[in-house]
Amino acid sequence: MQEIVQSVDRTLCILELLSDYEEGLGITEIGEKLELHKSTVHRLLNTLIYKEYVKQNKNTSRYEITLKLFELGNKKLEKMDLVTIAKPYLKELMEKTNEVTHLVVREGTHIIYMAKMEPFKSISVYTRLGMSKPMYCTAMGKAMLSHMEDDEIQEIWNASYVQKLTDNTVVDFNKLKEKLIEAKEKGYAIDDQEVEIGIKCLGTVIRDYTGNVCGAISISSSILTLTEEKNVYFSKLILEYADKISKELGYRN
Repeated sequence: MQEIVQSVDRTLCILELLSDYEEGLGITEIGEKLELHKSTVHRLLNTLIYKEYVKQNKNTSRYEITLKLFELGNKKLEKMDLVTIAKPYLKELMEKTNEVTHLVVREGTHIIYMAKMEPFKSISVYTRLGMSKPMYCTAMGKAMLSHMEDDEIQEIWNASYVQKLTDNTVVDFNKLKEKLIEAKEKGYAIDDQEVEIGIKCLGTVIRDYTGNVCGAISISSSILTLTEEKNVYFSKLILEYADKISKELGYRN
């Protein structure tokens, strides 16, 4: 049987209860319906108000649920829509390059893998859906960093556990900044065996209808097969497909 944290369970019960009452409920009513003491309800409500999940109506003194849970759920939906839209393009990109392609979104100092397409002859790239990797050493993470202001880049760097995953991993902030400037100029970033020895990745950002960066895509290839000619071809393709996905999301430049 799963371990239940009582305070969390009671807090969620309050939210579920309030969601059924548009005009809200008073502390006594909540306590009676959930069989909780008024002091317990009051304490939990104060926390929910502090975190902006609940508000108290000044006119009726009743407690009402806010839209914050909707906002959180909507973020999930937006990411799901992104995956649905991007997948066909990732598949096309994989078929044209015969290489592994990825889609990620940002989560704090990391990228989260949301989609992956692999050809039959797939190289061994250790990624799975839901996996997270640091932004500072991945092609897609660096592509996103290259579009940020200096203070935000510094903030992410300071909050990251910076370590050498391979001999090629850049762990000097000034060198990273140089890489980001180069990525901004080219439109894509490179991970040259910084995460896995033998694997080189090209990554670039995708934008939503507001013009904001909402994710990134990449092509991953073995250094044994990635010739200079292929590298040039892949860099053009990834920019082309990032633009296609962005336009599908409503972005107009």
